[in-house]
Amino acid sequence: MPVVWSDRHRMHDPGGEVWVGVRTPGTELPERADRIRAALEERGARIVEAADQPLDALTAVHDEAGLPDEPGQDRVVPYLFPHPSLFSGRRAHLATSITARAGQFGYDTMTLIGPGTWEAARAALDAAVTAAELVLEGAPVAYACTRPPGHHVTRECFGGSCYLNNSAAAAARLRAAGRTPVAVIDIDAHHGNGTQAIFWDDDDVLTGSVHVDPGAGWFPHFLGFEDERGARGSNRNIVLPPGARDERWVAAVNELAEWVAVGGAQALVVALGVDAAGGDPEAPLAVTAEGFRAAGRALGALRLPTVVVQEGGYDPDAIGELVCEVLTGIEEEANG
Repeated sequence: MPVVWSDRHRMHDPGGEVWVGVRTPGTELPERADRIRAALEERGARIVEAADQPLDALTAVHDEAGLPDEPGQDRVVPYLFPHPSLFSGRRAHLATSITARAGQFGYDTMTLIGPGTWEAARAALDAAVTAAELVLEGAPVAYACTRPPGHHVTRECFGGSCYLNNSAAAAARLRAAGRTPVAVIDIDAHHGNGTQAIFWDDDDVLTGSVHVDPGAGWFPHFLGFEDERGARGSNRNIVLPPGARDERWVAAVNELAEWVAVGGAQALVVALGVDAAGGDPEAPLAVTAEGFRAAGRALGALRLPTVVVQEGGYDPDAIGELVCEVLTGIEEEANG
């Protein structure tokens, strides 16, 4: 399985987060990707450098927007958010002030923009699309070791430690090549709200996510409920209670796999978070290494051209092993 990589991920060092007004160290750090690569190289992985992708790889899933000038400081944190109730049903004007514009495209204060954030985020999207290209060229499975993650980003709004939606970009590339419907199965511990939003009206992309119940107080709080079915029924969410273990989590992954098979999926993107693991500091689930291997088998058993895109996972001592377990499980079935 080719592993697509870019050293540019290290350019993004958020310098912490602002959570409920308090600055915290943050957990989305360069070490995450480096630990994954080290674990994969120990197992003989073939590393492929991410290729620069054209602008339309980005605009397939995102509107063009941004900060027009340098902000004059090394971190940008949104301070004003244009809540819909301010506008009596009208669309907000684009803010002129650079300090206000950050809040127009960001929906939380924990996703800081630093000096190398754009370069790293664009490299992550390039890696995901490069992996999709490898699959279109004949690789049964390709893995994009992306950082920063992306599945919380909508078409025009970032958050959740994510800046560009890498998994959505991979799915868009597969869709453009005629592999429709494309399925995106998100196994990160948190709902893939950005991917859901991007493809909400698009029945050429089936989006499914298994995650901890947002109604139990977990990010993204306002989205990820089971009644969110998509405009054409092409979205599926399975929510789990805090503390859910292997049996329940793996059953949910199998359920999503069966759902996309019935839906006639012709290609698969796996949004791979391993923060469902017991002991991960960012989520309350309790999945083991064996559970991750079993989930990989369930996804590999679909025998679809598959792009795996890295999302969450915040325990540096466990992340490499757990990613390897999922990828091994996928390969066991995909090549079986």
